[in-house]
Amino acid sequence: MKFGIIGAGMIANFHAKAIEAMEGGELHSVYGRRPEAVAELAKELGCKGYSDFDAFLADPELEIVTIATPSGAHLDPTLAAAKAGKHVICEKPLEVTPERIDMMIAACEEAGVTLAGIFNRRFHPAMEAFKKAVEEERFGRLTMCDAYVKWWRSQAYYDSGAWRGTWELDGGGALMNQSIHLIDQLIYLAGDVAAVSASMACLAHEGIEVEDTAVAILEFKNGARGVIQGSTACWSSTGHPAEVQLCGDHGSVFLADEKFRVWDFAEAKPEDEEIHATLMQDSEGGGLGANDPKAINFTGHQRNFEDVVQAIQAGRPPKVDGNEARRAVALICAIYESAKNGGKRVEL
Repeated sequence: MKFGIIGAGMIANFHAKAIEAMEGGELHSVYGRRPEAVAELAKELGCKGYSDFDAFLADPELEIVTIATPSGAHLDPTLAAAKAGKHVICEKPLEVTPERIDMMIAACEEAGVTLAGIFNRRFHPAMEAFKKAVEEERFGRLTMCDAYVKWWRSQAYYDSGAWRGTWELDGGGALMNQSIHLIDQLIYLAGDVAAVSASMACLAHEGIEVEDTAVAILEFKNGARGVIQGSTACWSSTGHPAEVQLCGDHGSVFLADEKFRVWDFAEAKPEDEEIHATLMQDSEGGGLGANDPKAINFTGHQRNFEDVVQAIQAGRPPKVDGNEARRAVALICAIYESAKNGGKRVEL
């Protein structure tokens, strides 16, 4: 299927690399508002370049658009793409409020096109093994379910774009922009949250409206308890791996980025030996994207895109459809509501 990218910069280039590597898709075009920059990017990528948005969407060969604009600017291009009959794959967060996401879902349903989110950290072997263990109920009764993102972003990172660190276009800070991947993984594995209590602050950066440090206490619908710690104010020379931890009365698993730090169950299974041989952390090392947002690989995006193409061709929803991508945003917005109200318990 033929892809077009809406947006420019680091994320758009990242999408281009993933599309180039994927099966079932090819990069057809890019759209940006600055004609000279778009022409240069299109030449570099070997595709069509558009600075006229209507002309970009009117291209009859274009089938799928990926959206790489700032977080709070995902709604309008999605509505326009849906109206033009194009499938949509949108960067995280799908949008910055559940209400805006609902508008995107409704527009794509009305147009009969697919809406998919990007949660690339779901698409690697360790995560697949983790999900399988949950589905097989190997943990017994889930008791503690946590996510930890202790990353660093420099002041220059926030100063690099006027939209960064704003509620309107960034949608939030360390939770909405960076920790959302781990929050998505956590609820994908442990299930939905019933209530939250939270605190947040901006401790290490200047000139931004949003948090660089947040902590939330979670009550899951299944009765488990847990915490989310998200920060871009944790300096490290190598960067700390982001972790999702699940514990139950029959097992514990700690996932650090794409490798396990702990894989331990009361009842062993034959596949455990293979997991210990191939998917365990070799040593304490740097975290993926922990200090540098460019320091991640595009394999997860590639697999995410491939799943969407396969879903369209099979007539099924993609693994991360609009409703699935909405869940993490709804939880983060509830955390923000609690933190802005002195830690008041907020029910979802």
